[in-house]
Amino acid sequence: MARILAIDYGLRRTGLAVTDPLKIIASGTVESKRLIPFLADYLKKEQVELIIIGDPKNLDDSDTHATPLVEKIIGELKKNFPSLPIQKVDERFTSKMAARAMIEMGLKKKKRRDKALIDEIAATIMLQEYLANTGNG
Repeated sequence: MARILAIDYGLRRTGLAVTDPLKIIASGTVESKRLIPFLADYLKKEQVELIIIGDPKNLDDSDTHATPLVEKIIGELKKNFPSLPIQKVDERFTSKMAARAMIEMGLKKKKRRDKALIDEIAATIMLQEYLANTGNG
């Protein structure tokens, strides 16, 4: 079975979460400017069946300041990995959910301010929700 990769794209950092073949999740972050080379290396080693990427929207469903950045990276992903399906998923509240999860895990305030960790957890939440909503989890 192939993997599903979730991307929480940001200007500086990108949160990543990926399933293993049994759909168990691991996560990490990469500098946004290194995302395409990182994925090129990763895809040489691992089979990925789908990329899901957070679609930044306001509560009224309008675009956010980050929407053009995400659309641009989707274009780059399609150009560099044309055979790999890409699906946008709602990322509203994932950062807030990540912050809440960090509190529930008992992390100290200093650790909860770690933006890379927040991005990592947000990508994991997106992936978990996708798996739950599609019956893959």
